[in-house]
Amino acid sequence: MSCTLDNKSGPGDSKLRRELNAWHGTAIVVGAIIGSGIFLVPADMMRAAGSASLVYLAWMVGGALSLFGALTYSELGSNRPHTGGTYVFIRDAYGPLPGFLCAWSAFMIIQPACLATIVIGLIRVLGTLDSLQLLSANACLLNFTSDHAIYITYGQLLALVIIALLTTLNYMGVRRAGNFQLVFTILKVVTIVVIAAIVSLSHSGSISHFAAHLDSSRGGVAGFMAAVVATMWAFNGWDGVTYVAGEVRNPVKAIPTSIMGGTVLVIALYLGINAAVQYALPVSVIAQSSLPAAAALELVIGHSGAALVSVAMAVALLTTLNGGILAGPRMAFAAVENSNLSLLAKVHPRFRTPSLALLIQAGLTSLLILSGGSFRDLFSLSISTGWFWSIVGASTIFVYRRREVRIEGTYRMWGYPYVPILFIVSVTVVLFYAFADNPWKSAVALAGILLGAPIFYLSRNWNRAAQLSAQPAPALRDEVMGLATQVKVE
Repeated sequence: MSCTLDNKSGPGDSKLRRELNAWHGTAIVVGAIIGSGIFLVPADMMRAAGSASLVYLAWMVGGALSLFGALTYSELGSNRPHTGGTYVFIRDAYGPLPGFLCAWSAFMIIQPACLATIVIGLIRVLGTLDSLQLLSANACLLNFTSDHAIYITYGQLLALVIIALLTTLNYMGVRRAGNFQLVFTILKVVTIVVIAAIVSLSHSGSISHFAAHLDSSRGGVAGFMAAVVATMWAFNGWDGVTYVAGEVRNPVKAIPTSIMGGTVLVIALYLGINAAVQYALPVSVIAQSSLPAAAALELVIGHSGAALVSVAMAVALLTTLNGGILAGPRMAFAAVENSNLSLLAKVHPRFRTPSLALLIQAGLTSLLILSGGSFRDLFSLSISTGWFWSIVGASTIFVYRRREVRIEGTYRMWGYPYVPILFIVSVTVVLFYAFADNPWKSAVALAGILLGAPIFYLSRNWNRAAQLSAQPAPALRDEVMGLATQVKVE
C-alpha cells in the first residue's frame, strides 16, 4: 500500500529557505564525519587489536555498522524531511516529551560540548606548527574574585574568533554556509587522497606489515572490540544532513543520496589511508606514534610531511566545526517552534536563518572554551549523550514501519529489520563502553537530559496560560466552565 507525499515541510520549515542541494548535503555528511579521528585513533587501535590485519578488519566492521545506521536514517529522513532530524523522528514516534528532551540535550549539552571539543582540537593541531607555537602562551588573566582567576591563552582567543567567524557565516545564510562546507570538504577529500597516494610510495613499505603482530597489545576479542569502538567514534556524524532537511531542495531524494553517498565515500577514504599507512609503517611504529599518518609521510618527503598532516587535520576540523554550527540550531528551532520558548525559533527576516539559536549556541560554546575544560572531558560529555539519542532515533523506524503506509517515492532501506537491529545493538555496546570509562561525567550528562523535563512542562503550562489569557471573556468563561465540568465528572 502506498500514498503520495504531499507535505514536504514541517511546521517551521516554511520560514527557512530550501537553498541546499544533494552536493551540499553530501558535504555536510562527509565534513561531519571526517575530523581528527582518522589521524588520531590508528595508534590506539593497533595497541588494542595487535596486528595491522585486525586493525584493518576493525575499520571494515566499523564502516559496515556506520553504513547500517546510514541506511536506517536514510529511510527516516526521506519519510520525514523536516528541520530537526532526530528530534522529529523521536517526537512523531514517541511523543513531545522525549522529542523535547532530545532537542534540549542536543542544544544545551551535545552541540556546545562537541563544538568546543572540535575547536580546541583545531587549536592543538595548529599549535604543532612551528610558526604558531605562541598559541599555548597566556594572553591575559581574568580575575573573578581575590582567590579565583583564569588564565586565557592565545589559543583560546583564536578559538573564540573562529567560533564567531563561522557563526557569522551561518547567520548570513544557509547557502553561504553550505558553499563553505562544500569547498572545504572537497579540499579535505583531495588532501586525504594525496596523503594516501604519497605514503603508498614509501620505499620502506611492505605487504608483510599486514601479517605482523604487536606482542604488547591487548589482543583477543576485547582488544578487537576496543578497536571497533574507536572506529565508530571516527565514523560518527552521518546523520548531520537530517537536521537541515527543511532547507534541502527535493529532500525526499536528496537526503538518502547525501547520507549514503557521504558515508560510502568516507569508508573508502578511511580504508585507503589506513591501508597506505599500514603498508608504509611496521606495527610497532604505528602503535608508538601519536600521528601515524604524519610518521608515514615523513618517511617519504621528510619533516614537511608532519606539517602537511597538521594542515590536513586543521582543514578537516574546520569543516567539521562549520557543519556542527550549521546543524545544531535547527533542532532547537524545530523543538520550540510552537511553545512558549519560541524566541529560540526566531528567523532572521533577511537571511532566513535561526539567528538567535545560532548566537546562543556560540555563547554556550564560548563559555566552555573559556572554562578551560579539557579535550577529553568535553569529548566524553558530547559522546555519552549523542550516542544515546542515536539509538532512540534509529529505533523509531520500527514504529513507522508498523503504523504507517508506504509513502510513494520515498527511500526504502535494505535489510529491514536486521540492519537497524544490528546497528542499535552495536551502538549500545559503544555506549556501555563510554559510560563504563567515565561514569561520573556520564551521570552528569544524564542529569542534564532529565533537567529538560521540568522545563518542558513549565513551558507547556506557560503556553496554556498565555492562550487562556488571550481569549475573549466569553470564550475564557466557557473554557473554565468546561474544565470545571470535567473535574466534576472525574
